[in-house]
Amino acid sequence: MDKRIKDALLGGIISNPVFVLVLGTCPTIAKSTDVINALGLGLATAFVLICSNVFISLLRKVIPSSVRLPAYIVIIATFVTLVQLFLARFLPSLDESIGAFIPLIVVNCIILGRAEAFASKNSVGLSFLDGVSMGLGFTLAIVLLGAIRQGLTALGLAYFASSAGGFLVFGLVMAAFNKVISVIKDVKFEKTLLKEGD
Repeated sequence: MDKRIKDALLGGIISNPVFVLVLGTCPTIAKSTDVINALGLGLATAFVLICSNVFISLLRKVIPSSVRLPAYIVIIATFVTLVQLFLARFLPSLDESIGAFIPLIVVNCIILGRAEAFASKNSVGLSFLDGVSMGLGFTLAIVLLGAIRQGLTALGLAYFASSAGGFLVFGLVMAAFNKVISVIKDVKFEKTLLKEGD
């Protein structure tokens, strides 16, 4: 498999936007109090990320550099509006629950960051894969936090439904995630050294 394709596919896991890049922290903590809200916001963000990555990549050669950020925001806002209309029409209870955070997707650092760092410099295919990977990484991270916090709250530990409890869980999961990634990288490095030694 081509290294660029592999990097785009694995980027959302190895360089997880929440636990490694520490982007999108505000909506992650605010809406990870239960699995349903977390999944809804995660999928909405992933959809916007994938679509905006593709469109920004398609238009990267025609968007003047002097207006690239406003252009990215207009593209992102278009897809956020589509998500908001869809939720209001077909999932009104979810829209009511996470509604205030849907418009904030427009300025989510994950989406703007991927637009600037990746989609504006790569092909449509790679930008699509990057959007899927980062969107999946964000969704998995927020759902994991939602499951942990919901479970702790169900056990009678209401503190974990608060923002302070959310920060505590976020910090512990982030530390554990980065430790696991570090161990995996060390093992891969040792295997590479052993192969070169043979």
